[in-house]
Amino acid sequence: MVAKNLRVGVLALQGDFREHIEALANCQVDAIEVRRVKELDSVDALIIPGGESTTIVSLAKTFEIFTPIKKRIAAGMPTYGSCAGMIMLADHIVAAKEGQETFGGLDITVRRNAFGRQVDSFETDISAPAISNAPIRAVFIRAPWVENVGKNVEVLASYEASDGISHAVAVRQDHLLATAFHPEITDDYSVHRYFLDKVCK
Repeated sequence: MVAKNLRVGVLALQGDFREHIEALANCQVDAIEVRRVKELDSVDALIIPGGESTTIVSLAKTFEIFTPIKKRIAAGMPTYGSCAGMIMLADHIVAAKEGQETFGGLDITVRRNAFGRQVDSFETDISAPAISNAPIRAVFIRAPWVENVGKNVEVLASYEASDGISHAVAVRQDHLLATAFHPEITDDYSVHRYFLDKVCK
């Protein structure tokens, strides 16, 4: 059950933030676009959408919201990142661009563009019993994967990639949730409901 009067912000600087807003609306949750500190200050939780992680950082600094978000996350604000959002929450990045920064908080190491280029995008059903009894429809677009997790990180779903290795693609650590895939561009809202019901409670 979603907490009463919960207000969720979606970082709306770049990427598919509108799709997250729509998914939250389908979960009957009050959601707003976040670009400024005053908007960030008005929300209880935050979603960081897919897009291009270095562009998100650049725009967040331009809008003077990078450090406030980083501080809110460190202070315990429930936050969910999808695809580029997973990279933005990771403490460590493989194949990062020189000087690339993140909001951090998740004790994971992610690899950028791990599944390949745009032409290698795909969708599939994955098993994530903690999130949903039924398989979750997952769309991977220039997606990262998780190469290492810290001891306090729970792996919620994994996927066997072309390298024959099963990589974590959904993880949680306390108030932080991240997926390598895009649930927001499907009609499966189970990841959003898990975030609202379990992570934000």
